[in-house]
Amino acid sequence: MSTSHRSQTGSTNDFHNNQENMLSRLRGSLKPRAAENQENIPPKQPVAHRTVLGSLQGNQRSKAPNQRAGKQESSQPLSCKNDDSCKVSKQPTFQIHVDEPVGACVKKHRGAEAPKVQEVEEASPLKVDNAVTRLRQPLAALNIPASMDMSFDSPMDMSLMEGEDKPVNVTDVPEYADEIHTYLREMEVKSRPRAAYMKKQPDITNSMRAILVDWLVEVGEEYKLQNETLYLAVNYIDRFLSSMSVLRGKLQLVGTAAMLLASKFEEIYPPEVSEFVYITDDTYTKKQVLRMEQLVLKVLSFDLAAPTINQFLTQYFLHHSIGEQARSLAMYLGELSLVDSDPFLKYLPSQTAAAAYILANATLAGASWPKPLVEKTGYTVEELRPCVEDLHQMYLNAAQHAQQSIREKYKAAKHQEVSLIDPPATLQFE
Repeated sequence: MSTSHRSQTGSTNDFHNNQENMLSRLRGSLKPRAAENQENIPPKQPVAHRTVLGSLQGNQRSKAPNQRAGKQESSQPLSCKNDDSCKVSKQPTFQIHVDEPVGACVKKHRGAEAPKVQEVEEASPLKVDNAVTRLRQPLAALNIPASMDMSFDSPMDMSLMEGEDKPVNVTDVPEYADEIHTYLREMEVKSRPRAAYMKKQPDITNSMRAILVDWLVEVGEEYKLQNETLYLAVNYIDRFLSSMSVLRGKLQLVGTAAMLLASKFEEIYPPEVSEFVYITDDTYTKKQVLRMEQLVLKVLSFDLAAPTINQFLTQYFLHHSIGEQARSLAMYLGELSLVDSDPFLKYLPSQTAAAAYILANATLAGASWPKPLVEKTGYTVEELRPCVEDLHQMYLNAAQHAQQSIREKYKAAKHQEVSLIDPPATLQFE
């Protein structure tokens, strides 16, 4: 071996040795500092004003304390231990119902091949087209006559019009009211869950669903969510369970993901995922909630704009106004119908909303279904009678119902304390 080659080899070894020594010194200096930083980190304290609503265990609600409880491996939400009738551990968590096709089910790709990368790149709107770029020209200057009024007040500002002092209600659009109502009536049929889907669920029952909805009402009150968010979440749950069979240990996870999706869709500032993990007392992890959110979106085909009872009640109030207390009572009755899937899933949201309007109007004013709403909806009192009778029966039994969150919610002064109003013993239909 030549002298020059040995010298080059020696210099290379020295370089590697120096590099390893430098790395070892860096590691040595970082270790005690990391430990020191770890010691200086204060322990995370739970927020005092938040309430942990806890997990759902068995057929009863577990009231968790304000401080976050330690997570136990043996906790099984909505499950029963030491019970031979509940041993279904070997069956999968989720199963797709494929006997009856539903528009909201997961769409199967029938032999469709994935598009090639080249085709996707060519179809991308982000790709700059030189031909299109050449067509873009600066706008020509406007020749404004000197006599034209150049004031900065907008001619479309309705507040500047003579005699218009009342602010415009964005929900009151009479020129589009009929078209909006027709569209909602069409969409409520497409986004309707199966009425008897619970018969195909091997591990959950109607009472478990009622516990879940009752818990979601408390979640909405805890985070000051809109009523529409609750209605949408229940719709997502029912549509998901119409297509997928779920084990009871994952039912609360489905409800949590549905509430998260509804909050993102409806709320201006939806709660973060960590808040939904916290509210379940860490029964599920953030990763589990996000994965369930993806599954719910796939099963619903990303169709989240579903008409609800709340939307139809708002339309009825605008078309034929009633008193503030009657409005709150109708909203209370509409939410009561969310708790029990049987018999209210067999009715459309527009029918249940009309029944709540009739029952509230009859309870407080002795009136019934006004003629303008008969003309608008096409529903007569006789057609709505079965739904009104079912809702009246639930109204009578509300005080004895196992789930009381909605009743407690509407005892507040902002809801006119309508849940304390005694229901009529009998109904008189016009």
